[in-house]
Amino acid sequence: MTVAQPSEPGSPVRRRGRPPATGAGETSARIRAAALDLFAERGFHATGVAEIGAKADVQRGALYYHIGSKEELLWQILLDYTRPLLDAAERIVAAGTDPVHTLRLLIRSHVELIITHRRAVAVHLRDADALTGDRAAELQRLRDRLQRHWQDVIDAGHAAGALRSADHVVTNSVLGMLNSLGFWYRERGARSPAEIADILIDTVLSGLLAPDDNTKG
Repeated sequence: MTVAQPSEPGSPVRRRGRPPATGAGETSARIRAAALDLFAERGFHATGVAEIGAKADVQRGALYYHIGSKEELLWQILLDYTRPLLDAAERIVAAGTDPVHTLRLLIRSHVELIITHRRAVAVHLRDADALTGDRAAELQRLRDRLQRHWQDVIDAGHAAGALRSADHVVTNSVLGMLNSLGFWYRERGARSPAEIADILIDTVLSGLLAPDDNTKG
């Protein structure tokens, strides 16, 4: 008898029964999009599985084949924006430019990705505590890695005399400010994502740059 191996957090759940028909990936994406809309509008706890199925136009039996559970849907939605944030930060830091320029690039990338994934960010800020067990632990691990990259850059800037502080309060506050874009950004607003990034870069660096540092990105 073959024993199924446990999957890692976030990997697809292997389910018994008839294999999915052609287009299963499209159906799964439609279900995830419906869940994202509903979680962002109503919250995870106030959204029923049947409502997700109705919005995605998927029968209840087929719905459970594709999602496994409502918590699994939440997990996938949060990964869909956390991983791009982490991947982008790792690429920027690996480029090895000076810390102030790297910080500028981190802020710009974070702003653009938060705006792109703003509904998922709103879901995370409100409902991430609904994750349990391995999923909750893995999401926290990814977020800790992301914050570590930011802290390393700020630490390096402070050690070089370019930044006036490397306190963790600064790092947490900058990330909190950028993440809040998910609540107030509007596509038809007066500022484009690039303009918002420019304003926030100037705001952060006006408080962080050491008095004799005139570094420009």
